[in-house]
Amino acid sequence: MTHSNPNADPNIFARKSSSPRNIFNKVMTALVSLFTVLALIPLGAIILDVTRKGIQYVGIDSFTKLPPPPGLSEGGFGNAILGTLITLGIAAAISAPFGILAAVYLTEFGRGSRLAYWIKFAANVLSGIPAILCGLFAYSVVVLTTGTFSAFAGGVALAVLMLPIVVRTTEEGLLLVPREVRQAAIGLGSTNFQAISRIVIPAALPAIATAVTLSLARAGGEAAPLLFTALNNNFWSTDPGQPIATLSVLIYFFAIIPFKAQQDLAWAAALVLLGIILVVSITSRLLTRQKVY
Repeated sequence: MTHSNPNADPNIFARKSSSPRNIFNKVMTALVSLFTVLALIPLGAIILDVTRKGIQYVGIDSFTKLPPPPGLSEGGFGNAILGTLITLGIAAAISAPFGILAAVYLTEFGRGSRLAYWIKFAANVLSGIPAILCGLFAYSVVVLTTGTFSAFAGGVALAVLMLPIVVRTTEEGLLLVPREVRQAAIGLGSTNFQAISRIVIPAALPAIATAVTLSLARAGGEAAPLLFTALNNNFWSTDPGQPIATLSVLIYFFAIIPFKAQQDLAWAAALVLLGIILVVSITSRLLTRQKVY
């Protein structure tokens, strides 16, 4: 019995490389690479432009001083950085528990149920709602009820924006944990709750952390919801029940003020905000590099 040797024909590899399938693969790979580069060009242009115009105005005063009055040039936006962190912290404290619990229900308890269908439908609708409508919702529910703008109201508005991202990303992470792991835990005597709380959720922690960080990056640059809820404050404030300054709102106000000092601070604040969002986004990418299970 004889066996054919592919190396006996020196033209076999040339024929394979010139086959329609290989040519199609090469063309599609080139197109994907081209469109990837084209998609990165606007991002690179934004980063370069904001860095070029804002880096010269970023200094120690930017993080330690209050915004200057109109006409004065010395000052910073330390209160806005603090207010941004407080508002995002409130939003994460609201959206993360609800989003994670909803994702656990969708993957572990409610598969195929009508309630699970409506939860997914609501998450999809929320992901497409304009941010300003989330601000109007928080204004009508929190601001009108309490009678004042506040950091808490801003956190509620941002939490509505963050919730669908947390739900869908956490759901995908939980689905990556094999069903055999759950079955093995139950076979060893664990209850369904113990298997989920002690095995499934810890195994999906990288995906859950990614969900939260991605949602924070999404909400960090929003100004419209905060205009209706947190409003603004030109002083240091850590009271969640009072109006508070945020970087996005400060950028909005300072960009339209006809004073160069305020416009320069707007560019510096934009650079700092962009840096915060980039750090959060890079952190989420590093977390996704870890295997869920």
